[in-house]
Amino acid sequence: MHKLDDKDFKLLGELAKDSSKSIPKVSKELGIDASVAYSRVKRLIRLGYIKGYTIKVNEDLLGWKILAWVGVNAESKKRDNVYTALLSIPEVSSAAEVTGRYDFIIMVKAQNIDNLHQTITNKVGVVEGVTYTETFISLRSSTKSFELLK
Repeated sequence: MHKLDDKDFKLLGELAKDSSKSIPKVSKELGIDASVAYSRVKRLIRLGYIKGYTIKVNEDLLGWKILAWVGVNAESKKRDNVYTALLSIPEVSSAAEVTGRYDFIIMVKAQNIDNLHQTITNKVGVVEGVTYTETFISLRSSTKSFELLK
Protein backbone atom coordinates (compact mmCIF):
# COMPACT_ATOMS: atom_id res chain seq x y z
CA MET A 1 0.00 0.00 0.00
CA HIS A 2 1.41 3.35 -1.03
CA LYS A 3 1.25 6.30 1.31
CA LEU A 4 -1.28 8.93 0.31
CA ASP A 5 -0.97 12.57 1.32
CA ASP A 6 -3.64 15.15 2.12
CA LYS A 7 -3.92 16.24 -1.52
CA ASP A 8 -4.55 12.64 -2.61
CA PHE A 9 -7.29 12.25 0.01
CA LYS A 10 -8.89 15.56 -0.96
CA LEU A 11 -8.77 14.62 -4.64
CA LEU A 12 -10.32 11.21 -3.95
CA GLY A 13 -12.97 12.81 -1.76
CA GLU A 14 -13.99 15.33 -4.40
CA LEU A 15 -14.17 12.71 -7.14
CA ALA A 16 -16.13 10.34 -4.86
CA LYS A 17 -18.70 13.09 -4.28
CA ASP A 18 -19.06 13.91 -7.98
CA SER A 19 -17.02 12.01 -10.55
CA SER A 20 -18.46 14.13 -13.35
CA LYS A 21 -16.42 17.14 -12.25
CA SER A 22 -13.60 17.97 -14.60
CA ILE A 23 -10.05 17.73 -13.30
CA PRO A 24 -9.44 21.45 -13.95
CA LYS A 25 -12.50 22.31 -11.83
CA VAL A 26 -11.46 19.95 -9.02
CA SER A 27 -7.89 21.24 -9.12
CA LYS A 28 -9.12 24.84 -8.87
CA GLU A 29 -11.35 23.95 -5.87
CA LEU A 30 -8.41 22.23 -4.17
CA GLY A 31 -5.91 24.96 -5.04
CA ILE A 32 -3.52 22.73 -6.99
CA ASP A 33 -2.27 22.93 -10.56
CA ALA A 34 -4.39 20.97 -13.09
CA SER A 35 -1.34 19.09 -14.41
CA VAL A 36 -0.56 17.95 -10.85
CA ALA A 37 -4.17 16.81 -10.38
CA TYR A 38 -4.08 14.88 -13.69
CA SER A 39 -0.86 13.09 -12.75
CA ARG A 40 -2.19 12.28 -9.27
CA VAL A 41 -5.43 10.85 -10.71
CA LYS A 42 -3.44 8.71 -13.17
CA ARG A 43 -1.25 7.47 -10.30
CA LEU A 44 -4.30 6.72 -8.12
CA ILE A 45 -5.84 4.73 -10.98
CA ARG A 46 -2.58 2.84 -11.63
CA LEU A 47 -2.24 2.01 -7.91
CA GLY A 48 -5.85 0.79 -7.74
CA TYR A 49 -7.26 3.50 -5.44
CA ILE A 50 -9.64 4.56 -8.21
CA LYS A 51 -11.42 1.55 -9.69
CA GLY A 52 -13.61 3.43 -12.16
CA TYR A 53 -16.14 6.17 -12.68
CA THR A 54 -19.90 5.77 -12.58
CA ILE A 55 -23.22 7.57 -12.80
CA LYS A 56 -26.23 7.54 -10.50
CA VAL A 57 -29.34 6.45 -12.37
CA ASN A 58 -32.73 7.72 -11.16
CA GLU A 59 -34.32 4.29 -10.75
CA ASP A 60 -37.67 5.77 -9.69
CA LEU A 61 -38.04 7.51 -13.05
CA LEU A 62 -37.26 4.23 -14.78
CA GLY A 63 -40.01 2.46 -12.83
CA TRP A 64 -37.93 0.65 -10.20
CA LYS A 65 -39.81 2.06 -7.20
CA ILE A 66 -39.48 -0.77 -4.67
CA LEU A 67 -36.29 -1.37 -2.69
CA ALA A 68 -36.04 -4.35 -0.37
CA TRP A 69 -33.37 -6.07 1.63
CA VAL A 70 -33.63 -9.83 1.85
CA GLY A 71 -31.97 -12.00 4.45
CA VAL A 72 -31.03 -15.34 2.92
CA ASN A 73 -29.94 -18.55 4.62
CA ALA A 74 -28.19 -21.30 2.71
CA GLU A 75 -26.91 -24.81 3.17
CA SER A 76 -23.37 -24.49 4.50
CA LYS A 77 -21.74 -26.57 1.74
CA LYS A 78 -23.46 -24.55 -0.98
CA ARG A 79 -22.79 -21.03 0.27
CA ASP A 80 -20.28 -20.10 -2.45
CA ASN A 81 -22.63 -21.27 -5.21
CA VAL A 82 -25.59 -19.50 -3.59
CA TYR A 83 -23.61 -16.24 -3.39
CA THR A 84 -22.65 -16.46 -7.07
CA ALA A 85 -26.22 -17.34 -8.09
CA LEU A 86 -27.73 -14.47 -6.10
CA LEU A 87 -25.41 -11.98 -7.80
CA SER A 88 -26.49 -13.29 -11.21
CA ILE A 89 -30.14 -12.30 -10.60
CA PRO A 90 -30.74 -9.02 -12.47
CA GLU A 91 -32.94 -7.52 -9.73
CA VAL A 92 -30.25 -8.11 -7.08
CA SER A 93 -28.18 -4.92 -6.97
CA SER A 94 -25.83 -6.00 -4.17
CA ALA A 95 -25.08 -8.98 -1.99
CA ALA A 96 -23.05 -9.40 1.17
CA GLU A 97 -22.07 -12.50 3.10
CA VAL A 98 -22.68 -11.54 6.72
CA THR A 99 -22.47 -12.75 10.28
CA GLY A 100 -25.54 -13.17 12.44
CA ARG A 101 -29.02 -14.42 11.71
CA TYR A 102 -28.58 -14.67 7.92
CA ASP A 103 -25.85 -15.97 5.69
CA PHE A 104 -26.41 -13.23 3.11
CA ILE A 105 -28.16 -9.89 2.86
CA ILE A 106 -29.15 -8.90 -0.67
CA MET A 107 -30.58 -5.64 -2.00
CA VAL A 108 -33.39 -6.17 -4.48
CA LYS A 109 -34.94 -3.59 -6.81
CA ALA A 110 -38.46 -4.13 -8.14
CA GLN A 111 -41.02 -2.27 -10.18
CA ASN A 112 -43.90 -3.09 -7.83
CA ILE A 113 -44.86 -5.49 -5.04
CA ASP A 114 -45.91 -8.22 -7.48
CA ASN A 115 -42.55 -7.95 -9.27
CA LEU A 116 -40.78 -8.17 -5.87
CA HIS A 117 -42.84 -11.24 -4.97
CA GLN A 118 -42.00 -12.91 -8.29
CA THR A 119 -38.29 -12.14 -7.85
CA ILE A 120 -38.14 -13.54 -4.31
CA THR A 121 -40.30 -16.57 -5.09
CA ASN A 122 -39.16 -17.52 -8.59
CA LYS A 123 -35.56 -16.36 -8.64
CA VAL A 124 -34.10 -16.08 -5.13
CA GLY A 125 -36.13 -18.84 -3.50
CA VAL A 126 -35.34 -21.42 -6.17
CA VAL A 127 -31.55 -21.02 -6.02
CA GLU A 128 -30.14 -24.41 -5.15
CA GLY A 129 -29.01 -24.32 -1.54
CA VAL A 130 -31.27 -21.46 -0.37
CA THR A 131 -33.17 -22.65 2.71
CA TYR A 132 -34.91 -19.51 3.96
CA THR A 133 -35.55 -15.88 3.06
CA GLU A 134 -36.95 -12.92 4.94
CA THR A 135 -37.80 -9.71 3.11
CA PHE A 136 -37.64 -6.16 4.45
CA ILE A 137 -39.28 -3.53 2.23
CA SER A 138 -37.71 -0.09 2.46
CA LEU A 139 -40.07 2.73 3.37
CA ARG A 140 -37.39 5.38 2.81
CA SER A 141 -33.71 5.24 1.95
CA SER A 142 -30.76 7.47 1.14
CA THR A 143 -27.22 6.82 0.05
CA LYS A 144 -24.38 9.17 0.80
CA SER A 145 -20.87 9.24 -0.52
CA PHE A 146 -18.34 7.61 1.73
CA GLU A 147 -16.25 10.24 3.44
CA LEU A 148 -12.63 9.25 3.26
CA LEU A 149 -10.96 8.75 6.59
CA LYS A 150 -7.20 9.02 6.95
